[in-house]
Amino acid sequence: MNAPKAYPRVGKLSGEEHTRIVREIFATIPDGYDLLNRVLSLRRDVVWRRFAVEKMHFFKTGILLDLATGTADLAVAAALAYPEIRVLALDFVSEMILKGKRKLAGESCRDRIQLLQGDARTLPIADSAADVVAIAFGIRNIPDRLAALREMVRVVVPGGQVMVLEMHLPEKSLIRSGYLLYLNHVLPRIARCFTKNPAAYHYLPDSIINFPSPARFAGLMAAAGLEEIRQYPLTLGTTYLHIGRR
Repeated sequence: MNAPKAYPRVGKLSGEEHTRIVREIFATIPDGYDLLNRVLSLRRDVVWRRFAVEKMHFFKTGILLDLATGTADLAVAAALAYPEIRVLALDFVSEMILKGKRKLAGESCRDRIQLLQGDARTLPIADSAADVVAIAFGIRNIPDRLAALREMVRVVVPGGQVMVLEMHLPEKSLIRSGYLLYLNHVLPRIARCFTKNPAAYHYLPDSIINFPSPARFAGLMAAAGLEEIRQYPLTLGTTYLHIGRR
């Protein structure tokens, strides 16, 4: 019998190794991805995306660029909330794009969403193309986050929004302890029931633990050229919405 697959610790990965592992992980989990997101977050992921969508402001191009779109949850939520916009939704894993296309077939907004394959560090998008550039639960999977943020700044219009929705370790010690217990012990056990690659859900808590604090991430956003940076803690600080303006 083969031993269960295991991935190296995130903190020990080179950039190239991290990219390869992320591609492999997300290529193996698209079928159960949406259901697991709902189960593991107790459906809070839907609330977090809705909060992000409510903060979006379209004023010039009427375009949202949704990076690391996965199965296009954020793209669909935004297109339904703003009937006048168009969405370019990009992911670098072809299996996730295919799953997203199947999902879009049943959505009334499908004609306003275009799914593309590409890398967030080298976007195939013109300068100043979008009013809003967003990434939900994806930037922690990008080794060179500063490069990705700079690309997001490049393609957003002056005065436009760069939005990052991401999971963090809560800052309050008691909440952090309980969350770590959930991440390291409860979450992987639940994931085994839903996925053929349970090791992917050992990578998930590791990637959260190794992600910069909200204060440090705000520093990265500023280094990328963003101003008026605002941070909204959600669900006891387990997730943050970070917004900056070009």
